[in-house]
Amino acid sequence: MKKPLRPSSTRPLAVALALAAMAALALPGMRASAAPGPMIDAEFTERLQQLALSQAPQASAGAQPPRVVVELGQLDPRLRLAPCQRVEPRLPPGRLWGRTRIGLRCVEGQVHWQVWLPLTVRVFAPALVAAAGLPAGTVLSSADLQTAEVDWAADAQAPLAQAAPLVGRTLARTLQAGQPVYGRDLRQQQWFAAGETVQVLARGAGFTVAAEAVALGPGLEGQSVRLRIESGRVISARPVARQRAEMEL
Repeated sequence: MKKPLRPSSTRPLAVALALAAMAALALPGMRASAAPGPMIDAEFTERLQQLALSQAPQASAGAQPPRVVVELGQLDPRLRLAPCQRVEPRLPPGRLWGRTRIGLRCVEGQVHWQVWLPLTVRVFAPALVAAAGLPAGTVLSSADLQTAEVDWAADAQAPLAQAAPLVGRTLARTLQAGQPVYGRDLRQQQWFAAGETVQVLARGAGFTVAAEAVALGPGLEGQSVRLRIESGRVISARPVARQRAEMEL
């Protein structure tokens, strides 16, 4: 099994590439005409692809890099722009993925204008999809999942790319064949029930302390739970595994 794809936004190199690409987008060769509007050349489109690629998920060693597709939209056909000697692009804040738009501003011309051009950026990389139609309540096995090229920019949440942690999990909703698997598609795990004895690991600066406690509520994935330790004190911790919880001191 390949290592999971990881968003590259945490990589300093990707940030540097993004900044470099943004600086390079100010192309002096771009022009605008009176009609039908700004002309976007192949070099500008390639720069957009490079920027989107620098923000794409990082594949494991030896894997193909993500495939980026940039689809430029159309300006309002009724729009008439004054001739311009130099047009500078203005990128939206954040990640250049999915449906967005770029600003085009005339900086050298008799009339200084600015328009916004619709843009769709698709970022294709491997992720897990349903091998066949799977009804809600299905307990996933490795046979239920397969790897396929998925548009990571189609959803605000990243699709899941590693099968091992999903085996044994239960679907919260129906998936169609070929549909990507997201974290929201899985039922929340319950690591322990109220009244059960739990091993608590408390982490501090340079030390850890282990103790036993009794759960005062169900230990649900992603939610804090109240536990009573031997002294009678009630603490809050985060369930992480079967009969296990962790807390930061």
